[in-house]
Amino acid sequence: QVQLVESGGGLVQAGGSLRLSCAASGRTFSTFAKGWFRQAPGKEREFVAAISRGGSYTSYGDSVKGRFTVSSDNAKNTVYLERNSLKPEDTTVYYCAAKLTPAYARTYKRTFEYDNWGQGTQVTVPS
Repeated sequence: QVQLVESGGGLVQAGGSLRLSCAASGRTFSTFAKGWFRQAPGKEREFVAAISRGGSYTSYGDSVKGRFTVSSDNAKNTVYLERNSLKPEDTTVYYCAAKLTPAYARTYKRTFEYDNWGQGTQVTVPS
């Protein structure tokens, strides 16, 4: 349906900021709700943030509220995750996801709701 490629990962010091990008190709990105998840080795994939297909509604996981901001630019077929006040526990692989949906204002928080995934990008925050 749509191919997703994350970028922007890397090494950042605790307290710093980093923006992840996820570029889409294939179908019109504005017909998809988007999400960000992360997964540490040996753990389940965790919900981070989601944005509705129109970009007006957002949701966040409890561990990132107030520190992370999700946004999208459908004209550029890109969704972003701005991450501030980074902590060592934010170290993990981040994945973007997209769900084709007719719902203009809905966000999705569960992994099984998404049918398109990127390959992931590693973020490391040294302690």
